[in-house]
Amino acid sequence: MKVTSWTAAACLATVLGTAAALPAQAQGGRASWYGSGHRTANGERFNPNGLTAAHRSLPFGTRVRVTNRSNGRSVVVRINDRGPFVGGRVIDLARGSARAIGLGGVSYVSLAVVP
Repeated sequence: MKVTSWTAAACLATVLGTAAALPAQAQGGRASWYGSGHRTANGERFNPNGLTAAHRSLPFGTRVRVTNRSNGRSVVVRINDRGPFVGGRVIDLARGSARAIGLGGVSYVSLAVVP
């Protein structure tokens, strides 16, 4: 079977699309933090010192354990906002959540949904 560049591109797009749609139990990647804003996407007042986070697709109210891969520290956060809006990132943590795991800028993390 002859593999064309179009076929290879289609296969790659399928694999990448599947990886983006994996549940949070299987997610890992870069995380950042944010500390300003007035309202979150679910309508509540933003608390920069809270243990909350923004995720693109998880339902509001989902609790997620975020583990900083560089130091092993973890925190359970509640999803109450949408984001991140920067490519290559999987979650945006409120400042309080980021401090709890020692995240000062951008770091690699693992995500696991807490039942």
